[in-house]
Amino acid sequence: MLRPMPTRTQNTWAAVCGVVAGLLGIGLSDLAARLVTPAGSPLAAVGSVIINLLPAGMVNFGKDFLGHADKPVLLVVVALGVLALCALGGIAELRSRGGGPALFGVVAAVGLICVSVGSGTDVKAYVPTVVGVLLACVLLNSLVTRLRRWQPARVLPGPDAPSDPSRRGFLVATAVWGTVAAAATVSGRLLIGAANRISDARRNLTLPAPATPPPPVPAGADLRIADLSPYLTPNDDFYRIDTALQVPVIDPAAWSIRVTGMVEEEVSMTFEELLAQPLVEHVTTLTCVSNEVGGNLVGNAAWLGYPIRELLARAKPQPGADMVLSRSEDGFTAGTPLEALLDPARQSLLAVGMNGEPLPLEHGFPARMVVPGLYGYVSATKWVVNLKVTTFAEDSGYWTPLGWSAKGPIKLASRIDVPGGRVDAGTVAVAGVAWAQHTGIGAVEVQVDDGPWVRAELADTAGPDTWRQWRYAWDATPGDHRLSVRATDAKGQLQVAAEAPPAPDGATGYHSVSVTVR
Repeated sequence: MLRPMPTRTQNTWAAVCGVVAGLLGIGLSDLAARLVTPAGSPLAAVGSVIINLLPAGMVNFGKDFLGHADKPVLLVVVALGVLALCALGGIAELRSRGGGPALFGVVAAVGLICVSVGSGTDVKAYVPTVVGVLLACVLLNSLVTRLRRWQPARVLPGPDAPSDPSRRGFLVATAVWGTVAAAATVSGRLLIGAANRISDARRNLTLPAPATPPPPVPAGADLRIADLSPYLTPNDDFYRIDTALQVPVIDPAAWSIRVTGMVEEEVSMTFEELLAQPLVEHVTTLTCVSNEVGGNLVGNAAWLGYPIRELLARAKPQPGADMVLSRSEDGFTAGTPLEALLDPARQSLLAVGMNGEPLPLEHGFPARMVVPGLYGYVSATKWVVNLKVTTFAEDSGYWTPLGWSAKGPIKLASRIDVPGGRVDAGTVAVAGVAWAQHTGIGAVEVQVDDGPWVRAELADTAGPDTWRQWRYAWDATPGDHRLSVRATDAKGQLQVAAEAPPAPDGATGYHSVSVTVR
């Protein structure tokens, strides 16, 4: 005897069953990933693969239009896509037993393939997806079985109609499991986020002191003006730009870095061996090429690390090599000019410390690259595990095929931090920061409305690789005014006035702010 076709109401509730089961699967897979390995989260793995498959225009659009929200938005879109398929799985299960698990299995297979792309041969990374899909299938079967017992009326029952126990049982079960699934999903995401901030290995790590004590940061480097960016950016406030949908959580005991490619001898170094080297502490400002004029994708920190030139010297690069392709644990790559990494006057570091503590996980723990004078997309690889000595003709980093410049030297820039909005008439402190990494700032000038450019007072600095604070005492008169700033580097080069967007090699133009004086 043929089973009657489900009604529209039954199909709708079956779809709800699929969504609830799918949501539980997502949540439990993230919870399992937190316990096993964060690389096993299928949601993040699928998102990472999507990023790698998207055309350059869409990747750049997402980065420019969404900014820091690009990763959360992508994860939400992936989750909604998975839940839509799960809804179809619920309908399939209602129509034919086994139809739902079959479709769930296809979704899980895609997740496992994506996990394999990111985790390689780490078998335990597959556990979260398997756990999630199995328990999702169990819940789907349970809910759809309850749904079959309830035969929704084709017309709404009257007020005196007796209640249907099977209906009540189905609705209660769906509501309870829906709440559990939502809680599991939120908890899974929060716990994975916590793993990105908390690491027993990092917390228990004591960094060695630099082999040679660095010169102290001059007391006059920080003008200590309210709302002016501090000379050293606190780790929690330091900007973060990377392609990782999920921050890699790496056991330093299992970490090592390899130097390969066009070298006479391949070199490998463990984290323990890295800490045993004569380390250097150096203050360096990092800047993202995506930083708009006046933007905040820039920060200054004291970095502790081993000079990359010393590591490369052990490998002995071969003649003809002109680039080092660094690779991150999460697969990101950056192409850095070999000349910059070998330059004895440039403190290019394989960094392990940031502002006196081990690198935060989101900033590259256990080790990352810091190269003065180059935008981060060609030099500042976090969670770095491999340095391939090669050529620009043979290889390219992640962002270069997407239309960005291959070598990425940082452009001279300046920014006004204060004042903003409304101020009282009288003497007002105008202040900000300017940077020309690896060259240094020679002068900063301020313009009020269309008046003359006037020299600002420069703060001290730890060296040419850092930004420099500045201030100007403005005799503010009532009315609406526009303040502008420009900088000159230590070689006498004036900042470019013409406005240009960040792509393909960094923004240019003078930063201006509007101020109302009362």
